[in-house]
Amino acid sequence: MSLAKQTYLLFQRPNGGHLKVVTQALQQMVPYLQHKSVDCEAGGILLGRLLRDSNDIVVDEVTIPMPGDKRNRYAFYRAKRRHQEIINQRWQESSGTCIYLGEWHTHPERIPTPSTIDLKDWQRKLKTDTFENDLFFLILGIEEARMWTGKQKSHEMRPMINIYQNNPDYDRKLT
Repeated sequence: MSLAKQTYLLFQRPNGGHLKVVTQALQQMVPYLQHKSVDCEAGGILLGRLLRDSNDIVVDEVTIPMPGDKRNRYAFYRAKRRHQEIINQRWQESSGTCIYLGEWHTHPERIPTPSTIDLKDWQRKLKTDTFENDLFFLILGIEEARMWTGKQKSHEMRPMINIYQNNPDYDRKLT
């Protein structure tokens, strides 16, 4: 099923939990898919919450490209200040339950794979960003989404399995 038709994204975490990108967050990203040869990469941050008494995580919101970000066909560079302001605002509004979970961006390929620049950037973020759990890195291709997770201490990167299904049991569990 194409990304534009999916209602959410669901990934299996290496530790056995799940990560769900809810409909609202997915709908914020879909307009930036690079269907045309003139479309530039786009990206932002992933915001969401850790579900109590589980290894499950929900991405409730994403930021989208903002003034100051740099975009071209094969690269996206996020300007830190405006996106950080949103992170801070959502954290305060939620009394600390809405947190920074990672980054997303698009690729102009059907099934995305991280570039060397992506991998280096992710390693840098694992070393320098402030976060509570693992960091997550989502790439949206033209037809599929792929996600990787990274550990703060070891800087180990691992792919996550996309297990999207229109399954009411997942919908009830991960909301």
